[in-house]
Amino acid sequence: MTATAEAVALARTAALAASDKKAVDVLAVDVSEQLVITDVFLLCSAPNERQVLAIVDEIEDRARQKHQAKPLRREGAKEGRWVLLDFGDVVVHAMHEEDRGFYALERLWKDCPLVELPDLDGPGAAKAGA
Repeated sequence: MTATAEAVALARTAALAASDKKAVDVLAVDVSEQLVITDVFLLCSAPNERQVLAIVDEIEDRARQKHQAKPLRREGAKEGRWVLLDFGDVVVHAMHEEDRGFYALERLWKDCPLVELPDLDGPGAAKAGA
């Protein structure tokens, strides 16, 4: 079983939103085979807490506008080091670069396939990590 088309579409929208706010190392992982609670993890990073919060705000706005989706939960926004947005089928992890390196979530899910993301070299000049 793979991620649903709706989950992939939401993940791509979130990736573009993150990129527009200059997120780096944007990566989407299809975890549907491993987890029953969600289909896609979207990971992205920023060099400071303020930018992490700007990224998650933009992701929320775009998800609401394009998919009429709002997060079921938003955790970590007070600190701004690792903010989790749970949309149900998609879970966004927006992390401070230091925390991303320390926790290395992409290493945890390395056996899962990546979700193809749109070209993220647009306004945000973010790079798609692998």
